[in-house]
Amino acid sequence: MAESPHTVTTLPTTRQPGCPFDPPAELLDARRHGPISRYTHPGGRPGWLITGYDLVRSVLADPRFSSRKELMNVVDFELPPASPGEFLLTDEPQHSRYRKPLVGRFTVRRMRLLTERVEQVTAACLDAMEEAGPSADLVASFARPIPAVIICELLGVPYEERDSFQRQTEALMSGEPTEEELIAAYTAVQEYVARLVAAKRAHPTDDVLSELTDSDLTDEELQGVGLTLLAAGLDTTANMLSLGTFALLRNPAQLAALRADPALADRAVEELLRYLTVAKSFMRTALEDVELGGQTIEAGTTVVLSYHTANRDPERFADPQVLDIGRQSVGHLAFGHGIHQCLGQQLARVELRVALPALFDRFPALRLAVPPEEVELRPEFADIFGVKSLPVTWDEEES
Repeated sequence: MAESPHTVTTLPTTRQPGCPFDPPAELLDARRHGPISRYTHPGGRPGWLITGYDLVRSVLADPRFSSRKELMNVVDFELPPASPGEFLLTDEPQHSRYRKPLVGRFTVRRMRLLTERVEQVTAACLDAMEEAGPSADLVASFARPIPAVIICELLGVPYEERDSFQRQTEALMSGEPTEEELIAAYTAVQEYVARLVAAKRAHPTDDVLSELTDSDLTDEELQGVGLTLLAAGLDTTANMLSLGTFALLRNPAQLAALRADPALADRAVEELLRYLTVAKSFMRTALEDVELGGQTIEAGTTVVLSYHTANRDPERFADPQVLDIGRQSVGHLAFGHGIHQCLGQQLARVELRVALPALFDRFPALRLAVPPEEVELRPEFADIFGVKSLPVTWDEEES
């Protein structure tokens, strides 16, 4: 007979002000009780919460669990299917139809060829910061612009339209718009991407969307793919850049180690990805009864996969609550696992590997301009964890 599982009544989201890098204490406590807990979704539907590394990873690789949006049994009404091209919320074979034309465009080799361009964009941001300094909001002046410029170039957004496009996407991904503002921003971005796809059909250029016009994807599907790439390539990396800076400033010994040995950059990036895990959780629905962690997940039940507690699992990572840029963090789940593993992970790595060391090299006296507890976090309901702003200064005079 299976042991009675721990129960989590609500999905906690509140973090500790001032040093908010740890997952909510209640989630860590749930993992200490075991890797799987009973959970009731906000709509009242029964589900499960998976907090252990091995179980999260196994679900992500298990075709008996579906990513399809319309199967998510979390509310008391039927959800619509994913929009055409929205491949994160589809299963095989539809998922591969959307993703396969993209795979060759996001290889390690192709993304590393972007290193020089990322260096140029980063240097331009740092130049602008230095000229306007000696203080800045790191989110607005550094963390958002770098991935925004790169994703605009990959999608083929014309140079003269980038400022307008970036304002629209920032409104969409700020994490705090009203429902009306969210609808307006989404509509504006959707309409822009539709016009962009039409332009690439008519006059292809050297970018991902133009290359995809040679595939069998329809215009509507290309729009969905473009929106998915935009969301995946901008919001997560922007928040990793700002939170990564915040975490290193709060861990001066780790920052000193990185400055002393630039060869640690690769390990530092992997460890920050593990430690911060900005994409906090995803969901899957069982297509049949599945035995998992000594419990039976009934067909039609939706499970919540807690990536950030899985990446803090002491059975997988020694002293997981400690930021240690010298450790081997390979195998973390910050980019997921299985067929839905983040397509743009190599691009994110290049951007982080270039931008973070460059920031600290340019401003060796960089520090927070406000007490850490005054750094305002994104709203708790935001899908991606991050900060709304990160005030920093680099003058030599101690405050």
